[in-house]
Amino acid sequence: MRLVRWAVLASVVVVGCGAAYTHRNELAQKLGLGALANASEQSGSSPAASAQPQGRRGRANPGGAIPVVVATAVAKPMPILIEAVGTVQAIASIQIKPRLDSQIMKVLVEEGALVKEGDLLFELDQRSLKAQLAQIEAQIRKDEAQVAQAKRDSARSEGLLGKGAGTVVARDTNLTAQKAAEAQLESNEALRTTILTQLSFTEIKAPVSGRIGSIPNKAGTVVRVADNTAASVLATINQVDPIYLQFAIPQVYLPELRAAMAEGNVTVNALVDDKRKQTGSVAFIENTVDPMTGTVMVKAKIPNANEGLWPGQFVKAELVLGVEPQAISIPAPAVQLGPQGPYIFVVKDGRVAEVRPITIRRTQGGESVIGSGLKVGEQVVTDGQLRLVNGAAVTIKAAQNEAPAPSNPRG
Repeated sequence: MRLVRWAVLASVVVVGCGAAYTHRNELAQKLGLGALANASEQSGSSPAASAQPQGRRGRANPGGAIPVVVATAVAKPMPILIEAVGTVQAIASIQIKPRLDSQIMKVLVEEGALVKEGDLLFELDQRSLKAQLAQIEAQIRKDEAQVAQAKRDSARSEGLLGKGAGTVVARDTNLTAQKAAEAQLESNEALRTTILTQLSFTEIKAPVSGRIGSIPNKAGTVVRVADNTAASVLATINQVDPIYLQFAIPQVYLPELRAAMAEGNVTVNALVDDKRKQTGSVAFIENTVDPMTGTVMVKAKIPNANEGLWPGQFVKAELVLGVEPQAISIPAPAVQLGPQGPYIFVVKDGRVAEVRPITIRRTQGGESVIGSGLKVGEQVVTDGQLRLVNGAAVTIKAAQNEAPAPSNPRG
């Protein structure tokens, strides 16, 4: 009997649900839900609604107007920027090595010091070279005396030959001796130049102005030219003012960059942090495009007297290709992303939100430059989009400049 009762009850429920489904439109009108159903269908069939994600489409909010914050699209000059991450490089990085086998006698610079071109950095042992120099200078004085004597002998033999008292053989012998003495003098003078050159190698001076690195070899260390290990480097000088900033840009921007360089200097900004920026110009473009990444390398030369940029540092680079005089700009938070691309909510007549597909040229400094889909003077929603659908009623509220103070967790 119990099974029969349950079977009868289930049959009644199925019949009732079928009748309710068949007469659902009449029931909706009696309950006052017809207007909302029609509004939902109209909203879903709107062409603008198709720009929204599936989860953002639906009926208008029945709870009343939604408060939103809006901003007005304006036309103003906007720079055309290409942003990249760059690496700071020294214009010159020179490793200082000895040019003769000797011993370090003095270290005249401190590690990490800022040096100028021509500053004396190291002194090597000069004693043996100075002794050789004194020896060759004495030999040169002897050669000079011999040359003078040979010239006098040649002159006397020439005079005697003119008077018929001398012979041609004697004259030629004296001329030969004179030329031999002069050749010996020239040889010794060349040897003196060689010794003086080697002596200059004992005074190691800064080849460029820059910042010196660590100095592993101290006074008393024996250095050798044939030593190719890392310890053979006395120091490394990096030229840091000016300095290079190297970064890569997509190859699609190469024609624009070359056109801008043909007109004059192209500005590059190195953003050290949120508050510091150093400005320079493009120095050159690499002569080939990297086929693996589709990018081309660019180097900018930036004044760096304050040493705000350091070799090896990673910084954000901004390449300024020009200025767009009448760019339509809106705050970047107004842009939303959907399956069909970016879109925004435009407030019509200050009361209704409308979905508008747009194209974005670029985003920089918290602002988006709009290519199409928006006109100057239209109001866009910058806060409150999460509750909006196409055709929803809105009310405009003022933006909050300050966030509310955090609550005390200890209460």
